Amino acid sequence: MNREILRLAIPNIISNISVPLLSSVDTALMGRMSELHIGAVGIGAMLFNFIYWNFGFLRMGTTGLTAQAYGQQSDEVVAHTLGRALLIVFGVAALLLLLQQPLGEAGIALMNTEARQAGLVRDYFFIRIWAAPATLGLYALMGWFFGLQNAIYPLVLTIIINVANILLSIYFVEYQSMGVAGVAYGTLIAQYIGLLVALVLVFYRYGHLLKHFRLRAISEWEKLLGFLRINADIFLRTLCLTGVFGFFYAQSSGQGELMLAVNTILLQYLNWMSYGVDGFAYASESLVGKYKGASDAQRTRRAIGLSFAWGMGLAALFSLGYGLGGNALLRLFTNQPDVIQAAQPFLFWMVLLPLLGTPSYIWDGVYIGLTASKAMRNSMLLAFVTFLLAYTAARSMGNHGLWLAMLVFLVARGGFQHWLFNRKGLALN
Repeated sequence: MNREILRLAIPNIISNISVPLLSSVDTALMGRMSELHIGAVGIGAMLFNFIYWNFGFLRMGTTGLTAQAYGQQSDEVVAHTLGRALLIVFGVAALLLLLQQPLGEAGIALMNTEARQAGLVRDYFFIRIWAAPATLGLYALMGWFFGLQNAIYPLVLTIIINVANILLSIYFVEYQSMGVAGVAYGTLIAQYIGLLVALVLVFYRYGHLLKHFRLRAISEWEKLLGFLRINADIFLRTLCLTGVFGFFYAQSSGQGELMLAVNTILLQYLNWMSYGVDGFAYASESLVGKYKGASDAQRTRRAIGLSFAWGMGLAALFSLGYGLGGNALLRLFTNQPDVIQAAQPFLFWMVLLPLLGTPSYIWDGVYIGLTASKAMRNSMLLAFVTFLLAYTAARSMGNHGLWLAMLVFLVARGGFQHWLFNRKGLALN
């Protein structure tokens, strides 16, 4: 079981780490221009996180359902799950492109964006929005690969996408002097490169499953409704999650350009940790889903326990790394002395976040594998309310209060998930 977890987790960790690496490179590129540019890319990226994370069900729901179908050895259901996910992708992407103007303007207003920064955010947003079909399509395809116990293809895809993105962003910003627009174009082009490679991999490795594709079966209303019902719960859960981070950025922006730049950089620490431990969460999704589909309760519980053990071990390494090298990391993100100095008092939060926040990420993987979408939704709603109450109570502490509320949110999220699981066990769904 340990070997199986590591076989899935290690490629996922390598793959996931490249995601915050990209964000970190973007932050570093802007960090050598000005506080204004750091904040603009931070706000622009958060707007897309808010949009795309809410459609994370296209990956998570697809993984859980595919893994269970894989455990049942049903090629037909495996193929139909991908078909239904891509059907939803086309509809959602078309809607996002159609509504891009009101979405962009509403997001800029809600993030408390300062007037002189708003133009830079618009440049970023209205370029990158055209990557929506590729980004959402990759969500569905990667979720499908994970469900098929294939962690190598998502690794290959993520590395290709992020290497292309980094190289293109450096080229556009450093050599073409395109600033914020250069970072946006780098992301746009890289996403379509990734989508093309993903489709080639599907036809190369899983071409034999395509014979089961039947539009009538894929669009069968009862089955499609069941797929949507599970994903609607995950959507609401993710809406709360993005609400927390959107609120965090809005409050950071309200504290001025300097503190927005500080929190944009410090969130990179949280991103690195979360994407790292998510490797074991993704392994849990695949294994728990497979064993749940095969009705093997003993192995399901063992997969859960070992996923937690490995995840917490990695979390301890992140805390140690941040404790010893957190200050040095600041200088990788920016060379602005005032930003570095302003960030230092908040570094101790970065040491606490991995150890106290990791259980919530592993539980997410467990719940996705069990397709326990209602329990995921309910635990996140409770954690969201807890976050708002914590921030209200700690508001007088300024930026420390904001980070305390974030820590309380992660702890509450994991705590509610643990409580629900202990109440209902494997019958969560």
